[in-house]
Amino acid sequence: MPMKNLPIPFEANASFCYRFARYHLLQEIAQEPEALTGEPFKLNSMTNRVMARYLTDEQMSQCYPARDTEGKMLSVGAGIRFFVSLRAKRGAESPFVWLGKSGMYRLKSDSEVSMEAVEDEDDEVEEQADVEFDGWIYAFTFPAIKKNEGAFPIKVGLTTAADVETRVFGQCKGAGFFERPEILGRWKVKRVAQVEDAIHAVLKAWGRWKEDAPGDEWFMTTLDEVQSVIHFVNK
Repeated sequence: MPMKNLPIPFEANASFCYRFARYHLLQEIAQEPEALTGEPFKLNSMTNRVMARYLTDEQMSQCYPARDTEGKMLSVGAGIRFFVSLRAKRGAESPFVWLGKSGMYRLKSDSEVSMEAVEDEDDEVEEQADVEFDGWIYAFTFPAIKKNEGAFPIKVGLTTAADVETRVFGQCKGAGFFERPEILGRWKVKRVAQVEDAIHAVLKAWGRWKEDAPGDEWFMTTLDEVQSVIHFVNK
């Protein structure tokens, strides 16, 4: 059987393994016959099968330095399996329910998928703070709470996807919002997770954090203030 074309360029590093696992393999694994039955299945064996459709043995055996472990190398195959397991278990975007034993999972029901949408967090690079992803910082609000003058609630988040609209509208869809969100701005940055952390830290230090909002990314601020912080931390 011919190999499938990789959806992203191959690189022997953690960034490739993370992106390939999260944005491509999880959804393809969810379409495998064993998953579609709704019965429990072993994730690792299915990951290996789907991964082999895209990567040669030589590519999977290439190594890169493991995080926080001096001198240790991790193979691409092992890195992908790690990120598939991590995102399947903990990611809001995961189509699976972890059954808590022996690497067993099952496909989520429609109701479970809807509940996960409500709990979505901007966790694009949560487990890999030392991996320097490029991405977008975005700010959005809703028309009903937007003000022409003065501070109003603004959510400041990140995405490593190419399409900010898909990220913003996707996290609001099905989460009980009756309005379409309004994207106030987007800024392309390097080391996006670190930049977002710095922006949040500055806004919190200024007393702008909206503690009664869901999550920890809503701030009582203005677009000008958000832009000034972004320009300051992203010099």
